[in-house]
Amino acid sequence: MSFDTIGLSADILRAVSEQGYSEPTPVQEQAIPVILERNDILAGAQTGTGKTAGFTLPLLEILSSEKKSGGKRPVRALVLTPTRELAAQVEESIKTYGKYTALKSCVIFGGVKIGPQINKLRSGVDILVATPGRLLDHIQQRTLDLSKVEILVLDEADRMLDMGFIRDIQKILAVLPKQRQNLLFSATFSNEIKTLAGKLLNSPVLIEVAKKNTASEMVSQIIYPVDKSRKRELLTTLIKSEKWFQVLVFARTKHGADRLASQLSRERVPAAAIHGNKSQGQRTRALEDFKNNKVQVLVATDIAARGIDIDQLPHVVNYELPNVPEDYVHRIGRTGRAGHEGQAVSLVCIDEKKLLNDIERLINQQIPKVIIDGFEPDPTIKAEPTKKTGGQRTRQKARPTRNANGENAPSNKNNSRRRNSKRPGSTESTGNNQQRRSNAKKR
Repeated sequence: MSFDTIGLSADILRAVSEQGYSEPTPVQEQAIPVILERNDILAGAQTGTGKTAGFTLPLLEILSSEKKSGGKRPVRALVLTPTRELAAQVEESIKTYGKYTALKSCVIFGGVKIGPQINKLRSGVDILVATPGRLLDHIQQRTLDLSKVEILVLDEADRMLDMGFIRDIQKILAVLPKQRQNLLFSATFSNEIKTLAGKLLNSPVLIEVAKKNTASEMVSQIIYPVDKSRKRELLTTLIKSEKWFQVLVFARTKHGADRLASQLSRERVPAAAIHGNKSQGQRTRALEDFKNNKVQVLVATDIAARGIDIDQLPHVVNYELPNVPEDYVHRIGRTGRAGHEGQAVSLVCIDEKKLLNDIERLINQQIPKVIIDGFEPDPTIKAEPTKKTGGQRTRQKARPTRNANGENAPSNKNNSRRRNSKRPGSTESTGNNQQRRSNAKKR
């Protein structure tokens, strides 16, 4: 099948052709006709198989062919994504493929000022791409109207659940029209996803182009056993000796990502870090520098596992294995995309043996292991349990209060404690007065 026969208009086909595509990927071939028939879908496919175009192309076709006349443009399609990077990527895809249509799109997420977003929404938007938290901010401030939404897309739904967005999603669903088309895309299927699909979707068509929780066949995987203390040295050696460029490296913690990026830079390997503590400007700049080859290595936490889309990214390195086995699949799915081959390297110490076993059990295969000369693991070192981090699945926590800029605001409890500490008669104030009187007697 070619794009010419899949049911898309000439304007959209022109934009697709300009990107060099003539044939749809398997997930696009299955999903696009079903969506154009206005069916709900539950779609699962490996990352890098073209899921984004799988829903943006038919979404653009439906909205452009069913034009609304007169008045301000209402939001007719809503796309929810778990991360800022993925939201920006999806909106960029909408702009690319919708360049010859009259549709307007907008992306909103936290970490940036809300004012410009409000102004753009006021001017009228057909397609809105958003992260759940910032979308709720706009809903609470009544800066947008979702009563005309015809199509809802949950992109990377499994990641949204992993990140604890289920309550936010439920609040958003409560303000949407009951009659709408629902498209749920997920890289993996879990019991939680099936439960959400059962509540959200109406007689959905199931689309699954690959076995769930499997790694792409385009990605070659290898394990390098190494002592924890020598991981950075081995990584530097591999990058320099193999002449790797555009290397995406995953660390387990934000502090670890910053430290590794600094160490690599000192070794004359240009590197940058991207994680949740970086400002949106810093994250955008680091990602752009990486895509444009201004930095050789991008060190990321799992926040980037779903938000980096580079067709020919050659290397992904697991500097530390994730606590959640499914995150391994998402990480290595950043390479081997769009029909290109990729390599996924994991540096594994004795502490991570159980994590590796969990990953191999999930993907149902043994990953080849190669010991590099000069980096043989010390057999006398005993394993220590790895600490659980943000990658671990946790129960839903209450969403923190945010200010107008989407930043976490101090809780009332903390504010009250600070106010009381300065109030005359408080414990701290009394203690200070007593100390001053004692010092006066000594003088």
